[in-house]
Amino acid sequence: MTTQAISPDTAGRDGGKNAFYSGSFTSNGNAAVVTLGVKPRYVKVFNQTDTITWEWSEGMAATNAFKTTSSALAVDTGTAILDNGDGTFTISSGAAGTSKALTWIAFC
Repeated sequence: MTTQAISPDTAGRDGGKNAFYSGSFTSNGNAAVVTLGVKPRYVKVFNQTDTITWEWSEGMAATNAFKTTSSALAVDTGTAILDNGDGTFTISSGAAGTSKALTWIAFC
């Protein structure tokens, strides 16, 4: 699988530890792997082009995320956001789309 590598634009610090990360990019049709270096506890992805958000938090099933659109809130079981367990998370190609303006935040 081809992926798009993404690094944070912003990292905040709390007690010497990175606690907050954020970034934005334009999707290229591939899954996007975001490298944080620490395990995320919460991730939110904003598709600004289509006004859709996905939210994942530690403890949720690996394939699940809350998906919010202009008309509904639902559980998306399509692995829109996947914690890879190695300080990275993946935004699926289905969630990322092609030529979409995406912004993400992660709390660790």
